[in-house]
Amino acid sequence: MAAKSDGAPVSLRNEIPPECPSRSDPRPPQRRPNEQRYSLQDCCWTLCALLVFFSDGASDLWLAADYYLRRDYWFFALTLVFVIVPSVVVQVLSFRWFAYDFAETVESGTAAAAVVAASGAEERDFSTKDSGERGAGRTAAAGVLPGPGTGGGARGCCRAFMWLFQAIIHIFQLAQVWRYVHALYLGVQSRWHGDPERRHYYWRMMFESADISMLRLLESFLKSAPQLVLQLSIMIQASQVLPLQGLSASASLISLAWMISSYQKVLRDSRDDKLPMTYKAVIVQILWHLFTIGARTLAFALFASVFQLYFGIFIVAHWCIMTFWIIQGETDFCMSKWEEIIYNMMVGIVYVFCWFSVREGRTRCRMLIYSLTVFIENVALTTAWYLYRGPRSSDFYAVIMVCVVASSYALGTFFMFVYYCLLHPDGSVSGWGYIVEKEVPLESLASPASSLPPDLVSSPPRTLQRTKGSDREQGLGVDGDVFQVRPPRGAQALVPNLTPRTEGPVIRIDLPRKKYPAWDAHYIDRRLRKTILVLESAAPVTPRIQYRCLGTPKEVMEYETTV
Repeated sequence: MAAKSDGAPVSLRNEIPPECPSRSDPRPPQRRPNEQRYSLQDCCWTLCALLVFFSDGASDLWLAADYYLRRDYWFFALTLVFVIVPSVVVQVLSFRWFAYDFAETVESGTAAAAVVAASGAEERDFSTKDSGERGAGRTAAAGVLPGPGTGGGARGCCRAFMWLFQAIIHIFQLAQVWRYVHALYLGVQSRWHGDPERRHYYWRMMFESADISMLRLLESFLKSAPQLVLQLSIMIQASQVLPLQGLSASASLISLAWMISSYQKVLRDSRDDKLPMTYKAVIVQILWHLFTIGARTLAFALFASVFQLYFGIFIVAHWCIMTFWIIQGETDFCMSKWEEIIYNMMVGIVYVFCWFSVREGRTRCRMLIYSLTVFIENVALTTAWYLYRGPRSSDFYAVIMVCVVASSYALGTFFMFVYYCLLHPDGSVSGWGYIVEKEVPLESLASPASSLPPDLVSSPPRTLQRTKGSDREQGLGVDGDVFQVRPPRGAQALVPNLTPRTEGPVIRIDLPRKKYPAWDAHYIDRRLRKTILVLESAAPVTPRIQYRCLGTPKEVMEYETTV
C-alpha cells in the first residue's frame, strides 16, 4: 500500500471532495489549533509515565523476591509468572513492529521514488495502487533517493548496530523504556526545530506515542490487573497486609488507571475530528478509573478468597459475554478480520475490570448497561463473601471491607460524572475541512470558506470520518441537493469556482476512514507510516492525506482501488 506517483498533475476532480454524508450534530463544530506543538506538560507526562512503569515492575519483582525469602514458593511463582509472561508477549510484539519498520523493503524505495517525482514540476498526487510497477522504474530514473541497503558499508554497519542494540533492549525487557525515551527525544526535537523538520519530528513522535500506548495498555491488563487481584486475595486470605504487598497492589492499580487515561489522550490527540483531551480531564479520568477498578478488584479478591473455583468460572463467563457483546457491536479497529477478533478478545479482558469505549457515537446507553452489570456483580460477589467468609474475619472487619467496596465505586462514579459533565472534550472538530450538514445549501459549498475538502489532512495527520456501507446506501437515496458536492442536473456548474490547491502532494489512501474511537489506518498500518514519513521528510510542504469516501456506484468504478 505504498504511495506512488501517478505521473500527472493533480486534477480538479481529485481536489473536489466526493459525496460523503456526514452525521449531523446539533452542536456547533469546534476547531482545534492549526499547529500542535510539543509542550513542557507533554514532557512531564512522559516522565511520569516512565515513573509509573518502573514503580509497577520494580514493586512486583521486589515482592516476588520477598515471597522467595519467606519460603512462600507458590506465591513467589504466581507473582513472577504475572510479571514475566506479559512482559515477554509485549517484547515480542514490539520487536516485530521494529523489525517491520526497520526492514529493507521495496515499499521504501518506491516511496522515495514518489518523493522525487513529487518534487518535480507538476507531479503531486500519490495513490495506493500499483506502487510496485511504475514506482520501481522511477527509482532507477531519478537516482536521487536510493532505497535502503544501497548506501555502502557505513550504512550497513549502522543498520547492523541498530539491530543488535534493539535485540539487547528487547531481551532485557526494556522495549517500553526505549520507546518512552525515543518519544521524549522526538518531542524535544520537534520543539527545538523549525519547519519542515518540526513537522517530521512531531509526526514520528505521534506514531511512537501511539505504539507505546497500545503496548502499555496490553501489558497493564495482562500483568497489572491479575497481579492486583492476586495480591489482594493473598492479603484477604492471610488477614494481614505486608508493606510490599500494599506497595505492589497500589502500583498495579495506578498503572491500570494511568494507562487507560493515557491511551484515550493519545488516541484523541491523533484524531482531527475530536478535540484533544486536556490534562485536567486526564487527571479526573485517572481518578475515575482508579476508584472503579479498585472497587472491582477488591470485590474479586474477596470472592476469590473463599470461592477459588467459582471465581475462575465467573471470570471466564464474564469475559465470554463481554467479548460476544463487543463482536456484536461490529468494531472496526484492525486491518483484517482475524486481527479484529483477537482485538475484541483483548478488549473483553479490559471489560472484566472497567469500561472501555470501542464504538462511535453516543455511549450513554452502552455505558449504563455496563455500569449496572458491574454494580450488580460487585454487590453479588461482596455479599457472597460476607455470608460465607471464614471464622477469622470478624463482623467489624467484614463491614469495613463492604463499605470500602461501596464507597470506592461511588467515588469512581462521581468522578465519571465530573468528567462527562464538565471536562469531556465534547463536539466535533473541523480542522482542514468542514462538516457537511444536511441543511447546508448548495451555495455555501461553493464559497471560499468551504473550499477545503474534509478528506484532506495535514500535520498532524488529518482525515475524514469513515463512512460505512449503511451510511453510503443512505446517501444514495437522498435528493441531489443533500450533501451536495457536485452540481445537480440542470444546475449551473460550480466546479470552475473551486480553485485547486497546489500546496504540496496529496497521498490518496484507498481505504475508508475508521470511525472514532478507532485509530486511523496510517497509525495501525505500518506500510502507510513508512510511506508517509518518507514523503513528509522530503516534501517542502506537509503532504495531505485523502481517504476514500465514495458516494455513488459510478465513483466507485472510477476510483482506483486495490482492495
